[in-house]
Amino acid sequence: MDNKVLINKIIPFSSVDGPGNRTAIFLQGCNFNCKYCHNPETINICNNCGECVKFCKFNALKLKNNKINYNQNNCVNCDECIKHCKYNSSPKVIEYTVSTLVNEILKYKNFIRGITFSGGECSINHLFITQFAKEIKQYNLDVYVDTNGYIDFTSLNDFVNIVDKFMLDVKAFDRNIHKKLTGKTNETVLKNLKFLIKNNKIYEIRTVLIKEIDYFDTINYVVPLIKDTNIRYKLIKYRKYGVRKKYKNLSAISDDEIKKIIQLFPKYFNFITV
Repeated sequence: MDNKVLINKIIPFSSVDGPGNRTAIFLQGCNFNCKYCHNPETINICNNCGECVKFCKFNALKLKNNKINYNQNNCVNCDECIKHCKYNSSPKVIEYTVSTLVNEILKYKNFIRGITFSGGECSINHLFITQFAKEIKQYNLDVYVDTNGYIDFTSLNDFVNIVDKFMLDVKAFDRNIHKKLTGKTNETVLKNLKFLIKNNKIYEIRTVLIKEIDYFDTINYVVPLIKDTNIRYKLIKYRKYGVRKKYKNLSAISDDEIKKIIQLFPKYFNFITV
């Protein structure tokens, strides 16, 4: 059976989604609802309410038989439909089978090192990614997965084995802070963190630094786990760009606070990216 998936966006060439030049594929749907999410239109699957259609001035959207029809050729990516969606979704998604996505990637094959799946939360579609990876690796391309780690990877051997490396978000070590930030607790995330480290499957760990949130507990937890590895730890300053208005009360840490982190972790700074 050819698995199917809803894709929000494909960036043919990206240098920030893993090593080398890569094609980044953003899947629709997420099991978190992060307050600082900068692409909230990827959280939910479109419910075909049709509200967005009246805001499209280019006939890219139509409602037929209670279902949104998206015409990519007419779309100018003004994103008025997304701006007016009240459901944290997008009507501009396209369904791909494994074979149609492989054919799309082959257009860029000679210019990229590999593919990175992101989202949304791409691991929800682990069966699709597993089948896709088996196909695309015939063309000497590697496959990375950018994930929030909420699905238990310890029981997904085929998925973990076929993916070359994972890029894992550790949003907070404290269970209650994690739930406050994402809507979900973090037991499985921390379990996956240790499991993927043990199996040499992590390329990069990321933590977003927010002024109002105690991030030192998280850094103090992660650093000892990776101090004897070559895993990158990227600390990301919170940015308001793309964040929903009701959550823009959060703020970025200052440059002085960054200096404090560097002073506290001097021996690890060679693999901490701020």
